[in-house]
Amino acid sequence: MKIVGLMSGTSGDGVDAALVDITGRNQSLTARTLAAQTLAYPRSLQQRILTASVSGTVADICHLNALLGEWFADAALQVIRQAKLRPADIALIGSHGQTVHHLPYGIHGPGVGAIRSTLQIAEPAVIAERTGITTIANFRPRDIAAGGQGAPLTPSAHTLLLRHSRRARLIVNLGGISNVTYVPSRASKDGVLAFDTGPANIVLDSLVARVTKGRMSMDRDGKMALKGTVDTRLLGKLLAHPFLSKRPPKSTGREDFGPALVDEVLNAQQQQQLSLEDVLATCSMWTAKAVGTARRWITGEVDEVVVGGGGTRNRAIMNCLSSVFSPVPVTTFEALGWDSKSFEAVAFAVLAYQTATGQGGNIPAVTGATHSVLLGTIVPAGPRWTRHFHR
Repeated sequence: MKIVGLMSGTSGDGVDAALVDITGRNQSLTARTLAAQTLAYPRSLQQRILTASVSGTVADICHLNALLGEWFADAALQVIRQAKLRPADIALIGSHGQTVHHLPYGIHGPGVGAIRSTLQIAEPAVIAERTGITTIANFRPRDIAAGGQGAPLTPSAHTLLLRHSRRARLIVNLGGISNVTYVPSRASKDGVLAFDTGPANIVLDSLVARVTKGRMSMDRDGKMALKGTVDTRLLGKLLAHPFLSKRPPKSTGREDFGPALVDEVLNAQQQQQLSLEDVLATCSMWTAKAVGTARRWITGEVDEVVVGGGGTRNRAIMNCLSSVFSPVPVTTFEALGWDSKSFEAVAFAVLAYQTATGQGGNIPAVTGATHSVLLGTIVPAGPRWTRHFHR
């Protein structure tokens, strides 16, 4: 099947779209990227999303859900055109949507236990209507309903597409939040282990935007961080964040590493008279050391660290990762033939394919779910979907 995967991460900077040709089942599954691109949000829309994630009203989220449905549909149509194909050539769209809140540990209500929840927006009915393509979305809630945290879900694709015959790999995704997947070699008896490790671009981008009063949105390529010096006092305080020592399964988001934490870092910057460059250098090392904490829960050897996500362009973080994991080699998805920026979009194309072909997409040992489940809500495009999947 030719499937479009759509993804927007916690940084809220745009929609990554990947058109993927997928065949096979289980360990024989293969995927090939036919086209990939990013539809960037304007700064004003990004700010609306970030604000809604922390303090949005029902009206804000209601409107953004429909608006982002239009953006996700546009991203899908653009990547289809890039591949010189038509919507009629595409079997499915797999849309992760835009996370606006994630509460994997739950909130206690009167008379009930802790209720876990997660919310991704970008209305799939809009995507299906605009494109004429059956759309599968809302992947995370089914895993939560089965007792899991709804995250991370990309380890399924990491395991299927990045497993090596002899080398055990630690797959690192540097998005807004960092996460890891330990993928043992095919010859190993060790199991797949995956979880969020904590901060990445979400903290660095927010610091730059706050200090420059919106004139800059990121430390492009990590250039400012490379000029700074790691402050051991601030780094020690950051490394004491309770999420880093929490045992897997675990997942997180802006709720733990959003505005409140940025306020703490900026207060420390002022008290210790640190430059922005020093703060960015320190938070880059914090990101790398947070990823490094993964080793305390991995029983097998790590032969290679493979890094993907937008953070691969940040040379400061990549240098820190090389230092943290030395002498284990640190490389990128590109070295394995995949695009770092678009791989998560590829992963949601794979998850849509698994749902459509009756294969569970979550890994219970990773998310904490009691069993494997078919993920997502299916929004049919019309009679063509029925003919395609039930003939």
